[in-house]
Amino acid sequence: MEKLETDRLYLREFKKEDWSAVHKYASLEHVSRNQPWGPNTIEETKAFVEEALKDTKNAPRTRYLFAIVLKEHNELIGAVEITIRSVANKSGEIGYIVNPDHWGKGIATEAASMMIGFGFKELELHRIYATCAPGNEGSRKVLEKLGMRFEGRMRDHILLKDGWRDSDLFSILAGEKAL
Repeated sequence: MEKLETDRLYLREFKKEDWSAVHKYASLEHVSRNQPWGPNTIEETKAFVEEALKDTKNAPRTRYLFAIVLKEHNELIGAVEITIRSVANKSGEIGYIVNPDHWGKGIATEAASMMIGFGFKELELHRIYATCAPGNEGSRKVLEKLGMRFEGRMRDHILLKDGWRDSDLFSILAGEKAL
């Protein structure tokens, strides 16, 4: 993998000891409210990191889950991933999560932009998509800044603890202008 970095961030594979930094945000209700997981217990966060480590050994590898590290303090502040959803159709899905102490600073946009570049250049994908909860304006803005286009709403797309959640679908194609 080529080094993925900007002036203030870099992406790297997870390490076993990263669980405590991940738990700082994954244990918060307002971070996980739109997700089918969380708020995480310590055991659930450790299992997440173990799964990320296991994914690096899969051959062929279809999931690339990286820690987002703030260069200034060498601090893990989130995660970003791209998952190949169809090899035949050259499509993948991105996702991201950032510690709320760093929301509104463009970090998710920077990290997701690096993953889109990685998906098109290294993985040779044709289409990359992402979803977000209809009311998640922060995530919607990230996807729009990335140059992704709104495709529509998927009804009852994700089962949460308190019921089904719709998802708004966004995508970008190889050759389209990304951030």
